[in-house]
Amino acid sequence: MAPILEFTLKSVALILIALTGFAYTTLLERKFIGRLQARIGPNRAGPQGLLQPVADGLKLIVKESITPAQADKLIYFLAPALAVIPALIVFAVIPFGKGSWLSLAGDINIGVLYVLAVLSVGVYGSVLAGWSSNNKYASLGGLRASAQMISYELAMGLSIVAVVLMASNASLNGIVEYQQPGNILGWLIFRQPVAAAIFAITALAELARAPFDLVEAEQELTAGFITEYGGMKFALFYMSEYVKMIAMSALFATFFLGGWSGPGVNEPGALGVILSVLYFAVKVFVCLLCIVWVRATLPRFRYDKLMSFGWKALLPIALANVMVTALLIVSGVPGYK
Repeated sequence: MAPILEFTLKSVALILIALTGFAYTTLLERKFIGRLQARIGPNRAGPQGLLQPVADGLKLIVKESITPAQADKLIYFLAPALAVIPALIVFAVIPFGKGSWLSLAGDINIGVLYVLAVLSVGVYGSVLAGWSSNNKYASLGGLRASAQMISYELAMGLSIVAVVLMASNASLNGIVEYQQPGNILGWLIFRQPVAAAIFAITALAELARAPFDLVEAEQELTAGFITEYGGMKFALFYMSEYVKMIAMSALFATFFLGGWSGPGVNEPGALGVILSVLYFAVKVFVCLLCIVWVRATLPRFRYDKLMSFGWKALLPIALANVMVTALLIVSGVPGYK
């Protein structure tokens, strides 16, 4: 019973952290964009607006939820869960700090494969939501979601392949440990800058965030695949987006920013563990700020440009990067051995 109890407690803690992170990431986005646009942002609910996520949650709980008469009821109700579950379970293999016990599934040697598999499943929630709603705008949003996410997953996978080649390890903990030569230049963002740039761009496309938010372009599709959703079902889609933002930030930090590594993490006892968790949290926070900053800065892509960019630019560059990385490793170039 001990392993079952351990996994249960870890899962509950992870869900609570993810829910809290989701709530306050929405507040972070609204406050940060407000500052970028010379506004104040939410400031009425609680001190400095800190209770705004609570107010939003209560509003969605009590809000009436209407089901379209011609919707496929079973799939219509399952779609929000299919969107949220992959966003949550991707955290299972991400190491939040030093020590395998700070990862839900421990230090498994196929962590990268697990991440890619879970991220590819996330599109089903969007597609089925659009199809089951029996709404033309929602259906178009679902079709866009499937085309966009499948297109950009290829380049994302290849960017991660370059990381796996460098580290000779498919374990996320092993990739973090590989990036600890004693200074910041050991991070793969400096040794694999092309892979890091491709992962960052494709992560935005996977999240359907600006400038890749064609899936729910308000001026064209009302709200895209979530047009017919309200109340808590809408909240679940909203939650899946922000939880995936945190997950993608955590993955970028793990693959390219050294994960939990940093000065003092090798200190014995609790100090090293606390420092490792703190470093990881700071890196994830910085990545979240960058995602919000991009949304406030860049305009939306035109849809044909979006698809052309994924297939004609990112995919060939990602393939070339993998080939060059493999050649450098085989050649024994310092830093790529």
